[in-house]
Order: sequence, then C-alpha cells, then structure tokens
Amino acid sequence: MKAVILAGGKGRRLAPYTTTLPKPLLPVGEMPILEILLVQLKSFGIRDISICVGYLGSLIQAYFGKGDRYGMNIDYSFESQPLGTAGPLKLVEGLSEPFLAMNGDLLTTINFRHLIQYHLQHGQKATISLAERNVKIDFGVVEYGQDGSLLDYREKPETRVFVSMGVYVFDPAVLNFIERGTKLDLPDLILKMKGAGEVVKTYIPACRWLDIGRPEDYEEANRIMDKEKHVFLRDVVGGV
Repeated sequence: MKAVILAGGKGRRLAPYTTTLPKPLLPVGEMPILEILLVQLKSFGIRDISICVGYLGSLIQAYFGKGDRYGMNIDYSFESQPLGTAGPLKLVEGLSEPFLAMNGDLLTTINFRHLIQYHLQHGQKATISLAERNVKIDFGVVEYGQDGSLLDYREKPETRVFVSMGVYVFDPAVLNFIERGTKLDLPDLILKMKGAGEVVKTYIPACRWLDIGRPEDYEEANRIMDKEKHVFLRDVVGGV
C-alpha cells in the first residue's frame, strides 16, 4: 500500500526552531521525526511513499532524496500555495488503490498493518485513527442556570477526549471530495464526506502517540526516545 505523508506545514507552534528547518526534519533523539516514520513504514512492508511538501520543501527533498538509502521509492508533490491538510492529496499522482495518509510530525507505535486490515475488512471509503488524551482547561470553569444562578465551579478541570492521530486510510474515491488547487483541511474533508452520506469508520489502536507539533509533546518525545528507542524503531519486518 502507498503512503502519503503530509509535510508542508510551517510548524508555527515550534518557532523559532522551524524558522530555518521544516518541522518534519526536527530531530527526535538522533533522527528527524519523518525519518523515524519512514523506518517504521518500511518495517511494515510499505516502501512506496509520496511526500507532500510546501514550506522549506526543498530541504526535505534534499535530505530524503528518492529513498534509495532506505530501500524505498519516494516521490514528492509541491504545493505553490497553502492547500491545508487535505488539499495536497489531490496533487499526488497514482492514487488508484487504497492508501495511507498521515502527518509527518507524529511519533507513534501504531501497527499500520492492523489499521490497513481494519479498513479493508469494513469496506468504507475512509478510516480515521483516534487516540485518547487528557485535556486540561487552564481556567476556572463555571456552569450556570437560565436564571443566572451558579450550578458548578471547577478550577482547572481535566477531561478525557478522543482526538485524531493524523493517521488515515483512504480509498481513491475520497479524492472526488477535494477540488484541485483549493484549500481544504482533513476535518472538513471528513465532514464533507459524512454530509454526503458516506460512512467514516474510526479506529482506536492500543499504541502510544505524540504530536510533536506541540512543544510539550516534542519535549516528551525526545525524553522517551532516549530511553525507549527500541520501542519505536524495531528492526523487525511487520512489527507488533
């Protein structure tokens, strides 16, 4: 199966690091985060990669080249203007079969083979992977009734929610919902499909996941990579 990696964002949340270096090239441990992702994909037998680039994309292309040193086939699509997270998919050539789509800034132990099997078994056009996260609200949250009387007051509460991991499996028919050259984000694409009557499945894997686009996650990713590199970079075809 082909994998499309979205690597065109400016990474504003990680400034000033991303002023001169694109976010997918930021190191986690000894390797850029995108290189870690490529090594993981190869371990699951996925060697055909398209990388969607924009901001500082020439640096990404210079670093990874055509993928020869990884034993992979890597090509690139360049966006001349920001197209969001879903818009670049329309620029990728050869998406005639189901394909993986993912952000290029995530650190995870997801089993890509299980995700793909889940998607193919259920027959829907799109599958979105989810992770459960604690979300802390840094304010005192007040609830009140219709008459203005206080009902509840919670100081900096935490709640658990399911969030997108930024890892999807799409059928080629999904591209029909994307207009070429028009900016579109993945949440809008998913809702557009749902509004058209398409069933979008969710997949909740038992895995670890960090979005290194968030400064706190990036710091944690570097901490755990120093201690648990073997967990994320298993040199075993297929992984577990």
